[in-house]
Amino acid sequence: MMKLTYLEQIKSLALETVLLLSHIGEFLTMKCKWHSMEDWSRIVRSFTILLLTCDIYNFNLVEGVNPEVEKHLEMGKKLLAAGQLADALSHYHAAVDGDPDNYLTYFKRATVFLALGKSRSALPDLNKVVELKPDFTAARMQRGNVLMKQGKLNEALLDFNEVVQREPNNQDAIEKAGMIGPLQNDIEMAKGFFEHNAYEDVIRLLERPVELCPWDTDLREMRADAFIAQGEYFKAISDIRPTAKLTPDNTRAFFKMSLLHYKMGEEVDSLTQIRECLKLDPDHKECHDHYKKVKKLVKQLEEAQELKNNQKYEECINKAKNILKTEADVVPFILRAKSYLCHCNSQTGDVNETLKSCREVLQLDPENVDAMVDKAEAHIANEDYEAAIRELQGAQEVDQNNRRVQEALNKAQKLQKQSKKRDYYKILKVKRNASKKEILKAYRKLAVQWHPDKHEGEEKERAQKVFIDLAAAKEVLTDPEKRQRFDNGEDPLDPEEQHQHGGHPFFHQGFNPFGQGGFTFKFNFN
Repeated sequence: MMKLTYLEQIKSLALETVLLLSHIGEFLTMKCKWHSMEDWSRIVRSFTILLLTCDIYNFNLVEGVNPEVEKHLEMGKKLLAAGQLADALSHYHAAVDGDPDNYLTYFKRATVFLALGKSRSALPDLNKVVELKPDFTAARMQRGNVLMKQGKLNEALLDFNEVVQREPNNQDAIEKAGMIGPLQNDIEMAKGFFEHNAYEDVIRLLERPVELCPWDTDLREMRADAFIAQGEYFKAISDIRPTAKLTPDNTRAFFKMSLLHYKMGEEVDSLTQIRECLKLDPDHKECHDHYKKVKKLVKQLEEAQELKNNQKYEECINKAKNILKTEADVVPFILRAKSYLCHCNSQTGDVNETLKSCREVLQLDPENVDAMVDKAEAHIANEDYEAAIRELQGAQEVDQNNRRVQEALNKAQKLQKQSKKRDYYKILKVKRNASKKEILKAYRKLAVQWHPDKHEGEEKERAQKVFIDLAAAKEVLTDPEKRQRFDNGEDPLDPEEQHQHGGHPFFHQGFNPFGQGGFTFKFNFN
């Protein structure tokens, strides 16, 4: 009998370790967003094998074994050693069927169920063990642990007290029994605070009950609702996710998680969760309606990004407007749609729309560096260089190492300096985004007006100067390379700048301002 008691203690310790490791794995998956439980599964399997080896040894010492049952037990042991828990379980099913009155076969199967995370299936087997052998304290202890994790505290307390009565020095049972009362008090207080909307107190009071009763879906749902009320959607999802596994066909959990992901602007995760709901119930109206909306929005957002990447800015603007029609209330999606409008309008040269949409982005996200740069570019197009520099200096404070910010700031500062010199756009009276055709048209019109032959005396000298400036403006703005240099803050015809850059100044030695069929007007410089 002493040997049996000693082995039971080994089994109890090993099973405790299995449960603890499973719980740690659960915690890390939930809190640390682990993508795999393989390492923990291997550890849990190792301890499961240890426990069942003790069971088999004990079983062979004290009981006569049916040969067929023994065969299944041996196969189960081999499959466990190979890490094939599910296959091993089938042999323990057969062992239980072959020897339905042996408490150890039930205990073995319960242990495998627990290692697989199937506490609901393990509980009937533990009940059967206690029924067949009431003095088997290891089974009572494990049943108490399962009941406690499920939040069935009164039932758990009965088992722990029974163990203490049979084993007065069992410190684990004494400790667990002492936990029940404080846990029940915290839960009752949390319920009262929840009714009075004191959500911070609810979250605080449920921390330990949720930790010790991780399979109690009611506690998790209460805390999730408190997190939602506080706007902490990510934490709420972390509490709701386990309930989707703990409660069969839990469409409500998947629907709730989908809505929370949606509110956070996580459309892909929202779509994933709502699909899980429809897998369980294809006719679920709420899930179906939400699925249609999320699916449409996902497609629109993907298309808007693709249009932006492919520089199809007019289409990008239209797609962003459609996004706002699909979703006009959820801030993360509104922000993304307006960000597309801000950037794509800036690329089309629509200054007013750019400033409007970028301001709206910055109202929602004051440190959005991309919007700051796009807004600054609009100020540059509007020749408001001081406003552009202020905007970019603000962006620089947010992100000192942003290359786009630095390049735009350098450009704005050069243009501000340049604006105090000769401005070819102003000379031809055209906008910075004017086409080559518009530039030539403006040049011809002004060239006719300021042709020196149409002026006399002092006015003729002024006309000659203007006429030279017109020709210079045409020269720069109709040449893509020179125009780009000018737009970047460099005057390609400034002798001083050209000397610094190793270039050559521009000299008018003769040109035809009217194209073919006109006449040549030659200027001589003293």
